Amino acid sequence: MKKLLLALVAVSLLVLGCAKGQGAGKAEPKQLVVWSFTDEVKNMIDKYYGPEHPEVKTEYSLTPTDQFPNKLDPVLASGQGAPDVFALEAAFVRKYIESGLLLDITDVAEEVKSKMYEYPIKVGTYNGKVYGLSWQVTPGAMFYRRSLAKKYLGTDDPDQVQKYFTDLNKFLETAELLKQKSKGTCVVVSSIGDLFKPFQGARKQPWVVDGKLVIDPAMLAYMDIAKTLKDKGYEGRVGQWSEGWFAGMKGELKNEKGQLIEVFSYFLPTWGLHYVLKTNAPDTKGDWAMIQGPASYFWGGTWLAAYKGTKSPNLAKEFIKYLATSDEFLTKWAKDTGDMVSNKNVVNAIKDTYSEEFLGGQNHYAAFAKMVDPIDGSLMQGTDQAIEGLFNEAVTAYINGEKTKEKALEDFKAQVKNTLGIDS
Repeated sequence: MKKLLLALVAVSLLVLGCAKGQGAGKAEPKQLVVWSFTDEVKNMIDKYYGPEHPEVKTEYSLTPTDQFPNKLDPVLASGQGAPDVFALEAAFVRKYIESGLLLDITDVAEEVKSKMYEYPIKVGTYNGKVYGLSWQVTPGAMFYRRSLAKKYLGTDDPDQVQKYFTDLNKFLETAELLKQKSKGTCVVVSSIGDLFKPFQGARKQPWVVDGKLVIDPAMLAYMDIAKTLKDKGYEGRVGQWSEGWFAGMKGELKNEKGQLIEVFSYFLPTWGLHYVLKTNAPDTKGDWAMIQGPASYFWGGTWLAAYKGTKSPNLAKEFIKYLATSDEFLTKWAKDTGDMVSNKNVVNAIKDTYSEEFLGGQNHYAAFAKMVDPIDGSLMQGTDQAIEGLFNEAVTAYINGEKTKEKALEDFKAQVKNTLGIDS
């Protein structure tokens, strides 16, 4: 009996030793393969994360946004050559969040959620689990020309101008006021497309509920207001991102008769100030201001996620935690780049230190901070991009008089069913 017990002890020690040996052999490698469509992530690694984590080797790859999903999809599906961590753009982030191919980072989100803005975490959440986090928030604003506000509304003060655009009905009333006072030379926006994001942000329901297509009343209202804007001449009749759209920012938009058209406002998010207005209309510096406008919305943003089969899950989580949530890093990043970060502690600490010369001295950072909380990130879904593409085709057909509103909606529903298999 004694010999049997000794033998069992020896076997147990042997098994334990083997288990320990196996565990040691599975120690995580201190290296990460990181893919992105934006060079922001490379700058974060090179200037901040890398110097603070010299023991971690990062292999970085940049692919243009329009090609990024086609590069990422096959390697995630096969598991062959998949990156450990990758960036995801707002347009396609939910496709991956819902894919079942991402690493669960709920533990990281739970640890930091008290200091983070809510909507980016909601965007990264699916079935109660968090799969992506973002270092930024991108609330949208209504940027208007101070000179035109003074000329036609009698004031350029943001608090007073906001009263003219408190909701979508007031927006239309003011569009008519601008037309009347300018004798038709001042339009409220250059493009109908500028209003899509605010209306999208005004929704109470997502596009798909319980597997069925839902057209929120806000989107029906968008169809109506788009039609009204065109029919009544409240907009500049140019497309977003077109030459005419940019010309309006500089005060150089002309109608078909060669007459100058004054564009009162543009709807743009945080990055729109720095990368659209300031870069394309530098000579208008000081003649802009910003307000919330008729609805809360956001536009764009970048999330970080990890492949569920990564060999370095803990390192991947720490990497995402650092870039998306670190107080110290995001303070430096915000001050160095002007980016509107997702960490409330950081925003609250620095928001009162800004004065934007392009906006006539207005504190854009503090203004944006007030616009974040009402944003609802739970409405985003993986099918949004496809559905909204079809919806905007329906809107265009309606406002151009090619279809009635009813026919446009009927065809839209049929296309969604045929393309995505979603009934209404």
